[in-house]
Amino acid sequence: MFSDGFWRIARVGLVGLVLAAAVAGLVLGDAWLWAAVEWSPPVYAEFYAPDGFDTLTVATLLVAALVKAAFLWLILRAPAPGPLDRRARALRRLLYLAVAYTLVLWYPIALLPGAVDAAFQLALWTAIDVLFLLVIRWRSRVLRAAAGAMFAVELAGTANELLDELDLPELGSGGIAEPGLMLGGVAAIILTVVGQRRDGRWSRGTLAAGWSSAGVYVLGIPLGALFGRISSGDLAMLVAVDAVGLVSTVWIAATARELPAEDRPADLPPTRRVVRVTVAAVAVLPVIALIHPERTPHLTYSGWSADCYDRPAFGDLKPAEREAAFLCRARDTASGGSSMFPDDLSDQEILAYGRALCRAKERGEQEAILARAGSARPAWGADPWDLVYICPEIVGATHPELLRSTAETEAANTAFVAEENAKCRDPWPRRKGAVQATAKYFLFADGDHGYLVHDPGDETVGEAAEQAIDKLYDDNALIGVAGSAVLVGHIEDVIDLCLTVKAFRTAPPRRTAGWDQVTEVPVVSRSGRLTVPEMDGDGVGAGAPIPNLAIAGKGRYRLRVHVRVDDAGEEQHLVVVFPGASRKRLTLKP
Repeated sequence: MFSDGFWRIARVGLVGLVLAAAVAGLVLGDAWLWAAVEWSPPVYAEFYAPDGFDTLTVATLLVAALVKAAFLWLILRAPAPGPLDRRARALRRLLYLAVAYTLVLWYPIALLPGAVDAAFQLALWTAIDVLFLLVIRWRSRVLRAAAGAMFAVELAGTANELLDELDLPELGSGGIAEPGLMLGGVAAIILTVVGQRRDGRWSRGTLAAGWSSAGVYVLGIPLGALFGRISSGDLAMLVAVDAVGLVSTVWIAATARELPAEDRPADLPPTRRVVRVTVAAVAVLPVIALIHPERTPHLTYSGWSADCYDRPAFGDLKPAEREAAFLCRARDTASGGSSMFPDDLSDQEILAYGRALCRAKERGEQEAILARAGSARPAWGADPWDLVYICPEIVGATHPELLRSTAETEAANTAFVAEENAKCRDPWPRRKGAVQATAKYFLFADGDHGYLVHDPGDETVGEAAEQAIDKLYDDNALIGVAGSAVLVGHIEDVIDLCLTVKAFRTAPPRRTAGWDQVTEVPVVSRSGRLTVPEMDGDGVGAGAPIPNLAIAGKGRYRLRVHVRVDDAGEEQHLVVVFPGASRKRLTLKP
């Protein structure tokens, strides 16, 4: 360790620097005052107060500078001399590392991924807590066991943060586990201070800092509930809480400083009853915090719960997970509308109403059930894709597709598209193109303009597509043309059609027999590509890959579109593409 002289120089120099920086911050501006007092980059000041600090915040910062300077003076006291065994020496070093993290190291570590910070904290405090159990003379097995249990609860909170950073399932729902974890942290501090007092090594000042640390921790719980996120509320309160919170670092530093075993008093007389009562009270406190009155509704999930962001398919969930999925949907407000049920209904009430909705024979019964439950939108009823999670045997009888897993749904969709593609045949089999394809083209079920033959590499293709839509309706024609986009409409009110595309190097013979309409229009390829959109996530597009029809590269092409409706009402399209400079629109068969 460093000499006492080094510590004196460090104390005087750093404390003086903090005070001088605070005074300089008053002159240089808000950002530098923030950096001097909060020990964080000046840019953070603009984040918290983009319009500058008000008078109260400036005054609070100046007071906080004095408080933090006083705390820093206590933190930088020289370690007490005396022998240390291997465990105590390791504990002292880890405690000073925790102090360094709080004062300095937090910023460079914060520049790394969040999982690195959480893993560092978990590893550091796991080692410290284990050494606390081994180094402190607890003088009571019950007290040591209770401290170990509370340390485990405290570390569970840190582990939860790490799991969250890694996007892994957490140890419990945030709304339920968080209060218990916070109170477990308070209990861990209290039991540690009790253990320090019974050990006898630590001074009254260190014990006072420990009790103050627990008090600040307890104070932070209602403040967090009152202000929500303090950083988004009163900035002066944030500064004050940050300054007072440094007392925990004072306690950690004092604990490390007074570790040597010299002048340890003799064993204290046992006070087993007091210890047991204290331990029982502290250990039970986090559990009591989780117990609600019987009339209080148990709310596992809200519509905004992190566990509700994913929407797994029914078949992807285990039976035990399906009720939770329904609760997420029943309380969902993320889509912008009202939730299916009021916020004050308990989980069990919602599940009961949900099963009643499953048994409803008609929409009117569902509306009556939702109205009885106090729903803000009873007229909407309940959809089978929501109810399937609590009554699969009922919903599955009429909607078996809702019972599938994601993989099964994808496989079924692939098989369906392949089956539909197989129904389409090449209407001009004797004339092979340089490239060609035949597939089912799926339109929007609620109405679609048609399909595009366009240059996807053209930067203006979006604007051209909009112009093509306008021309499709302005001219009351089957085809709308605008530069690199051609929109081909459909004759009948259909949701899909058979599409064959062929590209030729020269103009093929005109073929109008057997077709209801044949039209030839110009189109431009600016990037050397012309194609038809393939099916994407919304189920719209060609059911098979469409080749590049601009076989001659960039330039002008002619597009000849053949359309007919067969006796079964199926609409068929044949699109022929070939190079051509003409800009005329030809109606070969009206």
